[in-house]
Amino acid sequence: MASSSPRTWRYRFFASFHGPDVRKTFMNHLRKQFSCNGITMFDDQGIERSKTIAPALKQAIWESRISIVVLSKKYASSSWCLNELLEIFKCKEVMGQIVMTIFYGVDPSDVRKQTGDFGTVFKEISANKTEEERQRWSQALNDVGNIAGEHSLNWDNESKMIEKIARDVSNKLNTTISRDFEDMVGLEAHLEKMKYMLHIDCENEAMIVGICGPAGIGKTTIARALHSLLSSSVQLSCFMVNLRGSYNSGLGLDEYGLKLCLQEQLLSKILNQNGMSIYHLGAIPERLCDQKVLIILDDVDNLKQLEALANDTNWFGPGSRIIVTTEDQEILKQHGINNTYHVGFPSREEALKIFCRYAFRQSSPPNGYEKLPERIAELCSNLPLGLRVMGSSLRGKNEKEWEVILHRLENSLDRDIEGVLRVGYNSLHKNDQSLFLYIAFFFNYKDDDYVMAMLADSDLEVELGLKILAYKSLIQISTEGKIVMHKLLQQVGRQVVQRQKPWKRQILIDARGICDVLETDYGGRSVMGISLDRSTILDGEFISSRALKRMHNLQFLRIYKTRFDTKDNVHVPKDIDLPPRLRLLHWEVYPGKCLPRTFTPAYLVELDLLDNQLEKLWEGIQPLTNLKEMALTGSWSLKELPDLSNATKLERLDLSGCKSLVEIPSSFGNLHKLKWLQMIFCIKLQVVPAHFNLASLEMLDMMGCSQLRKFPYISTNITTLTITDTMLEEVSESIRLLSRLQSLRIFGSVNTFPYVGGKFQERTSADIDKIPDCLKYLQGLQQLYIGGCPKIASLPELPSLLKILIVENCASLETVSFPLDTPSLYLFFQNCFKLGQEERRIITTQSLQACLPGRQIPVEFAHGAIGNSLTILSNCYGFRFCVVLSPKKYIEGTVNLLCRIRLIGCPIDENIVLRLPIIQADHLFISHSDLFGKGIVHLELEKEILFEFRTTSRDIEVIECGVHLLMDKTYLSRVQLGKQ
Repeated sequence: MASSSPRTWRYRFFASFHGPDVRKTFMNHLRKQFSCNGITMFDDQGIERSKTIAPALKQAIWESRISIVVLSKKYASSSWCLNELLEIFKCKEVMGQIVMTIFYGVDPSDVRKQTGDFGTVFKEISANKTEEERQRWSQALNDVGNIAGEHSLNWDNESKMIEKIARDVSNKLNTTISRDFEDMVGLEAHLEKMKYMLHIDCENEAMIVGICGPAGIGKTTIARALHSLLSSSVQLSCFMVNLRGSYNSGLGLDEYGLKLCLQEQLLSKILNQNGMSIYHLGAIPERLCDQKVLIILDDVDNLKQLEALANDTNWFGPGSRIIVTTEDQEILKQHGINNTYHVGFPSREEALKIFCRYAFRQSSPPNGYEKLPERIAELCSNLPLGLRVMGSSLRGKNEKEWEVILHRLENSLDRDIEGVLRVGYNSLHKNDQSLFLYIAFFFNYKDDDYVMAMLADSDLEVELGLKILAYKSLIQISTEGKIVMHKLLQQVGRQVVQRQKPWKRQILIDARGICDVLETDYGGRSVMGISLDRSTILDGEFISSRALKRMHNLQFLRIYKTRFDTKDNVHVPKDIDLPPRLRLLHWEVYPGKCLPRTFTPAYLVELDLLDNQLEKLWEGIQPLTNLKEMALTGSWSLKELPDLSNATKLERLDLSGCKSLVEIPSSFGNLHKLKWLQMIFCIKLQVVPAHFNLASLEMLDMMGCSQLRKFPYISTNITTLTITDTMLEEVSESIRLLSRLQSLRIFGSVNTFPYVGGKFQERTSADIDKIPDCLKYLQGLQQLYIGGCPKIASLPELPSLLKILIVENCASLETVSFPLDTPSLYLFFQNCFKLGQEERRIITTQSLQACLPGRQIPVEFAHGAIGNSLTILSNCYGFRFCVVLSPKKYIEGTVNLLCRIRLIGCPIDENIVLRLPIIQADHLFISHSDLFGKGIVHLELEKEILFEFRTTSRDIEVIECGVHLLMDKTYLSRVQLGKQ
């Protein structure tokens, strides 16, 4: 089996051949072709031939990545060659060395059986040998004869055969990564995807491929690894590093001169001719049109660079590959490069591994440091650059020093990180820089149409600006239109604002500076936005009631607290006036009982008042025609809602925690664009309009509305419905008409459920013993949650396309109507202790992920072990695993299962983090891992695979584990669909 130690190969390949047969002919030509392809070969000249293999030769075999055995007519006449062959197979078995064969003038069957002329010379050489030695040679010849290879008798043109062999060697070398890149977690998956996009086997045409993503994501590292991997398969290659800024008129050259300069740099590098001069822009196609080349153009930031260096694929010979890395995907689009790989952020598990490799020189944190890496990953938002820089800076430091550095990172960027990330911001037009800052401080995670509404009166050309920021990888815009800016880029925005002259700032973020402006009115008239973290103010600050009123241009006001363990040192009068043109009002712990009488919300797009003392918002009807979002979360004293008749654009309304609210006004009938309504723990709510049939409504959450008796008639377009912890006397039969319902949460406090025939059966909340049969009619339902129903003994027929079924704390549940037709099923039955044997069998065999009571690993998990780890030998596609979890006591907090899967001798080390449900006794937890999902279809050789499991709580122990091998691609396709 293969060694677990990583190897550095001294030679690309070792050739075993009979010199008198092929050295001066075939081997000379092969060596020359390999040299052209940049493939190093061990040179055996000068080694004296004898009957035993020389130590230098043995060392060369073990230091070569590939061995090529050239089997000619008299190969078996040499004990030297036969002993080489024995050593090659020993290296193949121990180190996983690749062995290739060339049958030069001999038939493979003669090699295998030692017959014909080949067999004659073998019998002569082995005549005086012991039976054991003869048998070892014979077995080695049989083994090498069974390895498919090139057969010279099948080729009319030997030079073509040699080119084919060189390509095959290059392709095999291209499957291994240099040790320089071992620390880049997830690199193998990136390279597999890139090799697929590059169509390496296609030799007929040249191709340009882009690699795009934000600064610090790893584009250059991926490109370097590709260069290392592929350069041996081409005639010429070069890596043009860091082209950003190279097309700069500040160099004193015109456009033609700048392009000439770039072409000179490329040709000097790729042809290895320093100081090369050219005099026209046709030089690259002239020199390279008949050459197979690999060119990496790194960090391109100007279309002219591509026009100068790779204007057309016809400039390069067939089989050439040009790889362009950039933050600006618009450049690729303008150049007609549609084949682009977008580098995504690593997963949480991969991010932790990246950080740990730099901080601890290992893949996981040592004991006592488990929580700190998670904080770093959170602060860096999984950006590889941030994780690497922070890991290196924290290496060797104690926990106290970590805390100091973490606090510093929360407030300012590391200089190395800022230097990389700031470049993208600096390249923007001033309007787009302003848009960048607005998103950083006010609009992150908002929808694009929301941002356009907020900035409707500005001159920023918002729609175009958003596209530019997205093209330059400074934001991401999802298919649903949600804008996301990375946390470290938000920190870049903070640094930009802090370095501006105080009187030029349009956005105020520094607490001390904000208070100074509010006290003195110095520079306040030009301010457009304020983002004030009240928890950063240590000394008492007093703000006058008219401080904000004077700021006529203020449109975005955000007052919040990031730390709730600090005293509030900002004293705001309850009658404070607000500016007239506010579009965003986000004020946590608003001090007054009502908004100012002078406040006019005509421009308001978002009103967000969390944890306040409001009893009412305002008197009468207000102009709310621009209002899109309103959140009154934690308005404990709010007794009534205003008339919202004019809020015709309102899309989201959050009334969670409005514990004094009794009635939803009838004016809600005018909210024709309302999509999202949350009324969690409105514990006094009694009256909801009977006909709540808003066609736009998609999400309704009435959890904890404990005094609500009547269930309203709701929109049939609703997709998510929660009716837990209520005292509804009946749920309307119309629930079965909710054909678009995808997620339904039922918790055991509904007194009456409908039945299909319209018959109702009343139960008190603790006595519910049946789930309505009408659920089967909800054919769009994908998620169903049922909990806290201790008397339910069975589940009825469920929708066939259900993907997630969670049933918890239903202690009497015995039967479930299986099977479901869904291609991917997540089945959780925690604390359902009476499940039948057939139900248990289906759950454990058919699910992708499951949890159910038990303490014995199911039989289909053929590889098992007592304890929390096991090792298996396999080359399969993927795995399902099962662990027995044993809680020492009841735990309410979040507990995760950590699963580490390591392929010994391979650069694959997968860490999986899975959230565990709350369990009251021993449970089975089942999940899966798929190497297929990492772009690895199979392993060429069987490998030792180590599985290790542990939880994040000392009070829940993994006492047994098992693994089931997945050889079926159909099942793995199901796994991929399930992940989606």
